Amino acid sequence: MKRLGKKSVALTIAGSDPGGGAGIQADLKTFAALGVHGYSAITAVIAQNSSTVARVAPVEAAMVAAQIETLVAERRPDALKTGALGVAKIVEAVAHAIARLDLPAPVVDPVLISSAGVRLLDPAGERALLSRLLPLARIVTPNLAEAQALSGIDGASPAAIRAMARALGRAGARAVLIKGGHPGSSAAARTHSIDLFYDGHGFVELRAARIPGGGAHGLGCALSAAIAAYLALGMDLAGAVRRAKHYVTAALRASFKLGAGRAVLDHFAHFARK
Repeated sequence: MKRLGKKSVALTIAGSDPGGGAGIQADLKTFAALGVHGYSAITAVIAQNSSTVARVAPVEAAMVAAQIETLVAERRPDALKTGALGVAKIVEAVAHAIARLDLPAPVVDPVLISSAGVRLLDPAGERALLSRLLPLARIVTPNLAEAQALSGIDGASPAAIRAMARALGRAGARAVLIKGGHPGSSAAARTHSIDLFYDGHGFVELRAARIPGGGAHGLGCALSAAIAAYLALGMDLAGAVRRAKHYVTAALRASFKLGAGRAVLDHFAHFARK
């Protein structure tokens, strides 16, 4: 058994999902599946399941900062990601902690609105994310709606999506991954999930055959967590993004339902292929 001091560590700063499909719980399962020890700082307690969000209770910003500080006092993480942050004060506290503690540049999953349509970051928080957190980001991983909201650019054409990526790069993110999980109008987008990766210099399209079923709860959480896990293991960013895409594709292919809601990822599905 490896001693903890020799183990790769990734930190997730996000909200809690008691159903285990998204948020902190999904992030920790992803870290574990990829052989990385998971640290976690909870930003919000969320009453939700795979189909609905009933209530959101943000954690006090000072408590979020205290969680991060206490973890870092024991061991500096090798990588970190952010998810649902709730309110501007928490965004600011997280950005301040990352800068003050000299933490790794984060994978920023800009969770604005849940798939059930409930806001998970208030408008002031969006502005704080753009001004305080994006300039620290190693990569930001919005879906199309989030990319539109953060960039201020409408449309879904390839040219518009590339313009969104450039705009987020100008906002400070070192790299951008715009997720293509929602079917587009082109023939390719109807048959494939196409993510657009922008490293500040050029674009790469990452394709996977579209899996029937309408996606799954927590897919974006798992993707950003997988990128963070691969970074914690020492992989370069482009490689981490590619491997994370393969990981979530396998998890989605093996997804299952717990009730009448959306499908839930099988975070450990890649073990079945080994």
